[in-house]
Formats: sequence, C-alpha cells, structure tokens
Amino acid sequence: MQLRVDDLRGAAGTDDLTAAHDPAPAPGETMQLRALKPTEAADRSRTGAKGTDGNGTGRKGTGGGRRRRGAEADAPATAGRGRRATRRAPFAAGIALRLRRLRPAYPRPGRAGWRRWVPSWRQWLGAWLSAIGLAGAGLVVVYAATDIPENLNTYATQQDNVYFWSDGTVMARTGWVQRQAMPLKDIPQDVRWAVLAAENGSFYSDSGVSVKGVTRGLWRTLGEGSTEGGSTITQQYVKNVYLTQDRTLTRKFTEAMIALKLDNRMSKDEILEGYLNTSWFGRGTYGIQRASQAYYGKDVGKLNASEAAVLASLLKGASLYDPTLGPANHKRAVQRWSWILDRMVVLGKLTPAERATYTKFPEPLERNPLGRTGKQSDYLVELAAQYAKKAGGISDKDLDLGGYQIYTTFDREREATLTDVVTKARQKAAKSDADAAKDVHYGAASVAADGRILAVHGGPDHRKQAFNESNATTVPAGSAFLPFVYAAGLEHGVVRERQAPREQVGPDTVYDGDDAVPVTTPEGPYWDRNGRKVAGHNDGEKSWGRISLRGALANSVNTPFMQLGMDTGLDKVKQTAQASGLLSSSMGPMVPGLSLGSSTPSAIRMASGYATFAARGTHTEPYSVRRVTRNGVAVPLDAPKKRRAVSDEVAGQVTDALGDAYRASRQPGDPAPEGVSGKPGTTADDTAAWYAGTARSVSTAVVVYRMDLSDSLQPLPLEGLAGTGRDSVPYTIWARAAGIPD
Repeated sequence: MQLRVDDLRGAAGTDDLTAAHDPAPAPGETMQLRALKPTEAADRSRTGAKGTDGNGTGRKGTGGGRRRRGAEADAPATAGRGRRATRRAPFAAGIALRLRRLRPAYPRPGRAGWRRWVPSWRQWLGAWLSAIGLAGAGLVVVYAATDIPENLNTYATQQDNVYFWSDGTVMARTGWVQRQAMPLKDIPQDVRWAVLAAENGSFYSDSGVSVKGVTRGLWRTLGEGSTEGGSTITQQYVKNVYLTQDRTLTRKFTEAMIALKLDNRMSKDEILEGYLNTSWFGRGTYGIQRASQAYYGKDVGKLNASEAAVLASLLKGASLYDPTLGPANHKRAVQRWSWILDRMVVLGKLTPAERATYTKFPEPLERNPLGRTGKQSDYLVELAAQYAKKAGGISDKDLDLGGYQIYTTFDREREATLTDVVTKARQKAAKSDADAAKDVHYGAASVAADGRILAVHGGPDHRKQAFNESNATTVPAGSAFLPFVYAAGLEHGVVRERQAPREQVGPDTVYDGDDAVPVTTPEGPYWDRNGRKVAGHNDGEKSWGRISLRGALANSVNTPFMQLGMDTGLDKVKQTAQASGLLSSSMGPMVPGLSLGSSTPSAIRMASGYATFAARGTHTEPYSVRRVTRNGVAVPLDAPKKRRAVSDEVAGQVTDALGDAYRASRQPGDPAPEGVSGKPGTTADDTAAWYAGTARSVSTAVVVYRMDLSDSLQPLPLEGLAGTGRDSVPYTIWARAAGIPD
C-alpha cells in the first residue's frame, strides 16, 4: 500500500501500525507501510531504546567516550527499568483506551441527524456522578468552614423582668419582650411531646436537618420567591438564636449547616429546652412559660396535654391559629389541636383512652393578662429597679437583657389605699380651683421600722409624668423637721456660753416661745449678712411665753427650736438628721434657718427618719427589694445595715412628744388610738404642707405642694389647696394611709 506523507498525517487507526522505513522521505514521495507482528514491534522498540550511542545513529551518540562509558555502566539498570515498563504497558494502554471511550465525541460517529448530538448513557451517567461528587465535596468543604457563632442573637436571649408584691403576687413585667427561660425539667412531658408532635416527631432520632424539608423549602423559594417550612426543631432553634429572620436561600443553607454541627455538639434535651424558651407564641410572648401565662393564666407546669396542644399549634403561626382572633382562626385552631393530639397517640405519648377524654377545645383567655400595667406600678418598678441595680451590682445592660425576678417590699393593700385617697384629693382640688390644681403634687410614702418601703405615691400616671413626687427633694420640710432638732438637743446637750461644758437638756427644759425672739450664740446675737439680728417666727406670729421643749414640739412652736439648734450646734443637728435617714444632699445651709426646716427631704426619706424614732433610735436604710433571682438563681444583695442614730431613751422621748402632737390635733373628747404619733409641718411662705407620723410601727410622710414642672422646680403658693388644721389634706391622706379611723 502506498500513501503520501501528507495523507499519513491525517490517517486514522494507526494505533496498530508501525512505520518500517529508513530515512524519512522527502515531501511528495511515498513510503512503504506494513503491519508488523507484535514481537517485531517489541524488538524494534527495544532497539530504538538502545540507540543512543554508536556511529551517530542516536541523538546523543557523539557525546564523548566518558559519556559512553557511563551509559554502558548504567545499561543493566536501564534494561531492568525497560522490562518493568514493558510489563506495565498493556495495563496502561487498556486504561487509556477506556478513558478515551468516556471522552465525549461530537457529533457522535455512527449516528445520523439530531441523534448525533444526543449524549450516550455512559456520558449521562458520568455527568451525574461528577455533579454528585462535586456537590458532595462542596458540602464537606462548606460544613468544615461553617462555625457555630459564639454569640447568641441578643434578642433571642432577652427576657422580661418580673416584679412581685410583698405577698408574692405579680406586680408588673418590664422589658421589650415577654419571656422567661424555664429549665426543661420544669416543663411537663405532655407539653414537650405536644410540641414535638406538631413540629418534629422524629426529633430524638434525626440528624438535626430534614433533607426533604430543606429540599421542598428551596424548591418553593426558587419557584415562588418565599421560603417554605419543613425545618426540624434544631433548625428552628438555630434560626431563633443564631441567625436573622430573613427568608433567603443563603440563610436557609447556613441554618442547615449550623444545625448539623449543633446536633453533634449539644444534647437533644438541651436543644429542645432552648427551642421552647426562644420560640414566638404570639400575644407578645416568647417561650412556653410566658405563652402559658398569656393564654391560660398559669405556669407551664400546670398545663395539661389538651392545653399544650393549643400552644403547640401556635408555632405554625400565631396570627393564624390564635382562636380568639376570629371565627376562621378558631376553626383552624380546633382542627390543628385535634390533629396534634392524634399525632401524640401515633407517637405513643398519649394513650387512646387519654385522647378520648379531650373532646372539648380548651378556650384560652380573651386577653393577655401579662400586658396589664398600672398607673402607679411604674413608679414602684422604677424605685425597685434602681435599688436592685445598686444592691445587687446589676448593670443596666444585664437588666435590659432581663430574666430577673425582683421581689419587692411593696404592700398591695397599702398601695391601693394610698392611691385611692390621693386620687380623691386630686379630684377635690380640681373642683375647688382647677387652674391652681394643675400644678399641685402629692408625695407620700410609708416605711416600716425595719426600713421596708411599703407604699409610695409617685404621681398621677407615670406614662404622663415620670417625675416621682414621693422621691422628689425639692420641697422644704418646714416644721416637720423639728423632731430632728429636738433629738439632737437631747442626744448631745447644749453649750450656752463660750468654753463652757455641754449641759444636758430634757423634755421639760424651758425655752422662750415668744414670736420674733432674736437668736443668740455664746458670743452674742446672731447677725445675718445684711447686719440684722436673726429672729424666728411662730405660725401666725403667736407668742407662747416660756415653754418646755416637749410642749414646743407638741404645738409646733418654732422659736425654741431655732435657739435649741444654735445651742446644740448646727453640725450636731445635721449629723442627727442624716443618721436618722435624711440625705446629706438634701440638707439646708448651715444657718439658723436649718432648724426650721430649710432642708428638702423626699417623702420617702422623711418617713424613714420618723421610722428611726419608732425603731427606738436604730436606723435602717429604706429599701424596696428583699430578694432577687435570675431564672431561679439567687442574686446576692447588699442587705441594708442597722445603725444607731440616737439612744433608745432619746428615741422614746421624741416619740412621746410626737404622740402629744398627734393628740393635740384631735378634737376635745375625741379619743386617740394607742401607739399613734405624728405632727404637721408648714413652711413660712406657704409653699408646702406636711404630715408625718407613725402608727403600728409604720411611718408615713405626706407632702402637698405646687410646682410647675414644665417651667422650673421652684415651689408655688398652695392657694389654700392643702386645707388647714384637722381638715388639712396631708393629714387626711396620712390618716387613711395609716388606717386611722376618722
């Protein structure tokens, strides 16, 4: 057979042919080709392999004798390698042949028309196997690269704080979300399995990811642009605490990867507990505990299987399955409730006999009782939160994250009584003088002898006025401050002459009670900065003549106490007042007027000061929180310490004088209850009216004043809104709050 060289270059099927020729022919010439026997081809191959030296027939045959000698020395090794290569050649050739067969050939030989372009089944299989392999490898890489976030979603861990009355009932809840974490051990099995039956019956046996559910969700997302459900509880938990609520393919894929890892790191019970505490149940609630309270008014531990099935149905969408939101919702809720109970039977978590008892749908409450707030409770919450943060070392951030149970000292009945009587006083003032009543304020507080704050009146409505009238330090105490001057004189004695020793004074020590008596010091009269002698004035400018200190206190005679303060030392007066409970920041200037009440204590601090006398001279800082826990774990509190303010004897003498003052304010022949003491307080410019006293070991202070909060904090004249004498508004409020009969 003769072929031109040019034709040979394009010839096919030369795998089994070997050219037998000598020198290459010139272009256009012909060469002889013949098929060689396999043995002949092998001999030719070996001969060609050795032709690297000689008379110029090898490529490197002229390299010199030394190179030839090296080649000769290496000949045995080369021969060995050649034999091994020869043995491997058939196997390699077979593999290469099979690989060439898998290589696409388009158009396909042996086909006609459009069939030439259709891949063979081998090519289809190869493509699918390659795609699956690449996808699997990609998943492995992504799984390895996906980390479980170290920080939980802040919103998912946020809880509400619960404040309790002194009797243990709930007073208020605060926080951006209504949630309270519950340990799984406190959640009944029926509740757990109602949720599992509704959302993920294979929870305890699956890998944490539902391939079918994810695939269906991705398909729906691609087709309709929104994600589909079908996630396992583990996936839902990941979405709740680690990811956003964005409905995207990326989030869905990341959710699945984290769920796989989380399922290997956490126990199933830990995941279920987290899910039950972070899921949305509607009505502003997160977590099964708050949902139980919002829909059935009780803790989750008291739910039965039927009620649990209703709550479990809400996980599919509270806006669709809250039965109180309309007839359509009610119908859907009943159907899903029944289905969940049936599923519990299928899962073996409810017997058919038990299922048969649940035939009536358990209707939830019409309204969420957790959402109720009180006009006064916000003032109480504010006081309790401030105290808890200080005494418990709780940061603002931690309190905002929530989860605290704060047990206060506030007495529900006392608070209700105080709120009622102040509300009536406001209404009466509005009828009397509507314009003046717009700026009238009523601060009131009750403090026990052991420091517990039992009740306060902070204002008309915290949502409209955040200014707490019971804790304001802007109003002078007036003559309500006299007991502290009296106690200082009895405790420390007096100095009337320069370098003279202190003299002891007692309740019967007599002072000048006339009006406008000049104040003196051991050096002589006390002069003000204008060069005028300072003199005190009594209420109504009445002169009482020589009067005992006890009598002066009972009748609120000012001039004896102005002089007693100077004799005792204003520093001693200030020291005694502060030791009794008044704050140093509220103390007035160190001038004779200090003794007549230029200080501005709050109603809480005034009540606390009077409580010191009721406690036989022992003062305990007022406190509003007795215990704090966070998700059931106690938070240590710095307990208020008792300290001696005045001696037991002096405290008793002050209490006796205040008892005289209380009895003096009653009508002749009107018997006074035992153990009650108190006195009124007025200011020279008629800007405030007080009444402070003690009944049954509880001290209450009430102040009525006028102040335009939008303009300044300067007191305004009362314009008669506080009343006078026995009909005074402060006394009426105090008597009702103290439980004193009219």
